[in-house]
Amino acid sequence: RGWGGKRAMASPPPPLAEEDDQPAPIHDLREIGDQAVWSLSTAKPGNGVEQIRDGSTDTYWQSDGPQPHLVNIQFHSKVQIQEIAIFTDFKQDESYTPSKISVRAGTNFHDLVEIKVEELHEPVGWTSVSLLQAAPDGAAGAGADLEPLRAYFVQLAVLSNHQNGRDTHIRQIRVFAPRNQMGNDMSLPTFTTPAFQAYACIR
Repeated sequence: RGWGGKRAMASPPPPLAEEDDQPAPIHDLREIGDQAVWSLSTAKPGNGVEQIRDGSTDTYWQSDGPQPHLVNIQFHSKVQIQEIAIFTDFKQDESYTPSKISVRAGTNFHDLVEIKVEELHEPVGWTSVSLLQAAPDGAAGAGADLEPLRAYFVQLAVLSNHQNGRDTHIRQIRVFAPRNQMGNDMSLPTFTTPAFQAYACIR
């Protein structure tokens, strides 16, 4: 089945309804998950893409097959991705909770490259995975300039669960890109409040 496996797909989700179910607001980032087509390697009926993007941490995706469990996020054009936020709850999900995840990126299923591996230790709440990387023409090191990942396709792979669990639960996933600061190019002040940022870009 390659990277993809059997895929469960869904239409874009409704906006988040309750503030408690969202990651902490980051004013220079915007959520772009609704611009992508989402699919899963496997899913139990009633616990699929809709649940992972419905804005509620009371629902969850449950896989239904061998590891690794895959979440595929495919955009129609190359996008900048600064971080991915994942909501998991060890207190409720125990052995279904991921303990190691991998983020892979590329243009399609066939050229994915591993970008980052993150280990989770009995997580409860949002885990943010930064995808900032050294600029291609910059020197690596602590003082290097960092820029967001650029990709058409991002895959989140659950490599293992707590307590050697087989199937996994992920309750929500959010994908964040840098917010375009048009004011920087037009000598305008930077908007810092949500009310003003809503009008910061011309659509």
